[in-house]
Amino acid sequence: KPGEQKHPKEPSSLQCMHLAVVACGDRLEETLIMLKSAVLFSNRRLCFHIFAEDSLKPEFEKKLKEWPSSYTKKFESNIYPITFSVGNAQEWKKLFKPCAAQRLFLPVILKDVDSLLYVDTDVLFLRPIDDIWQLLREFNSTQLAAMAPEHEIPKIGWYSRFARHPYYGSTGLNSGVMLMNLTRIRSTRFKNSLIPGGLTWEEMLYPLYQKYKNYITWGDQDLLNIIFYFNPECLYVFPCQWNYRPDHCMYGSNCRGAEQDGVSILHGNRGVYHDDKQPTFKALYEVIRDFPFEDNLFQSLYYPLQSKFLDTVHTLCGRIPQVFLKQIEKTMKKVYENRVIVYLGANHKY
Repeated sequence: KPGEQKHPKEPSSLQCMHLAVVACGDRLEETLIMLKSAVLFSNRRLCFHIFAEDSLKPEFEKKLKEWPSSYTKKFESNIYPITFSVGNAQEWKKLFKPCAAQRLFLPVILKDVDSLLYVDTDVLFLRPIDDIWQLLREFNSTQLAAMAPEHEIPKIGWYSRFARHPYYGSTGLNSGVMLMNLTRIRSTRFKNSLIPGGLTWEEMLYPLYQKYKNYITWGDQDLLNIIFYFNPECLYVFPCQWNYRPDHCMYGSNCRGAEQDGVSILHGNRGVYHDDKQPTFKALYEVIRDFPFEDNLFQSLYYPLQSKFLDTVHTLCGRIPQVFLKQIEKTMKKVYENRVIVYLGANHKY
């Protein structure tokens, strides 16, 4: 229709929701559990872009093939080696964690992908990816990426207390969940502290790293904060329930969106899935890990979660179990209703 705004290359993006992750070292299991949570709850088809060390590639291929066909038909997967298109690969590898900087190069490597959701390996989806994918439609004409704040309260936030470099807003950004319109990123000239005329994404990365490398602590996340400090109009900020971390409940509850709507995406940073510091996060990880694909979601996922949560009520995060359960419950009800309606429809003989 005349005057109607269209999302670039809409037909292809309607066919597939693109999800990217970077996995190195001992992150194989964590990545597979994240992908499992994506497939369990999503409606539309998924395209996985897995960037992994060479030694992990056969493992990923083998494990994904073992999933039942009712799930493998919901996605396609591509596995890529770790590559850095500009600058010194060894330097990029040393930035924060061995492969973390890879995410900065996604617009350059995935040239045919229009839009993408990047997540860290320690993320779990508690509702369909379709819902966060919809936020791409809410971008205004200058926005090309979406992230959540690093913290809700400046006085206890990391950036506001310790950062020695520019960062976005009053609390900085957490890059563990990042929605990107790659088409826009590739065609934008970014303001920066290097060249007045602006630089493309690819031109900017290495010089920016060179300038700030002695001041950054969190690697690629800090570089993204610097980029969006100089280009705030390019960022869509989504609320904390889309990137819910232990920080949101371990100092008392400080994510209002999660209290109202429940956690949408859980981000178990600081290794909390694997130690006993935050048993609520660990319980969610273990229940999704152990869920047998073909089983009933309520019986084999929701009820075990409820009983595990009973053991965590003495902790700061565990005293608000409804925050963690609300979206899962909603999603499962939808899945159940759809299946029952489809089943009844198929068997209706009148």
